[in-house]
Amino acid sequence: MTLELQQVVPVGLLLLVAIAFALGMLLTPVIIGKKRVHNPVKDSPYECGMPPIAGAETRLSVKFYLIAMLFIIFDIEVVFVLGWSAVFRDLIRPVSEGGIGLKMLLGVVVFLALLEVGHVYAWKKGALDWAPRRGKKEAGTAKSETA
Repeated sequence: MTLELQQVVPVGLLLLVAIAFALGMLLTPVIIGKKRVHNPVKDSPYECGMPPIAGAETRLSVKFYLIAMLFIIFDIEVVFVLGWSAVFRDLIRPVSEGGIGLKMLLGVVVFLALLEVGHVYAWKKGALDWAPRRGKKEAGTAKSETA
């Protein structure tokens, strides 16, 4: 066999074993398991042993999605910065020794500055406020309604 084929054979065998295992796990309960009896009471959804109060189509606030997107952005930032910091010593070596010098530091500073601009923008827009403050107009109407 050629060298390329010798390198591909183990990967192909692993792929076949993984597919066979997945099919085995899916088909074993169908073959040896008991047949399911459908009962409307047992087929109804429940939440913590109680019947559901609201439907599954409840609408979420836009705030939820904003916080989720901000979390993903800053989570990706942490992943990149942790990977960068793990190899920082090797990267800041002089160019003559195989490093890329201070260009790497400048690149990360630009990356963090761009993310901080997004952070400040989200902060100014109120995306990070869990309970936004009421305006004077809303607070005045709330006081007059309670009186």
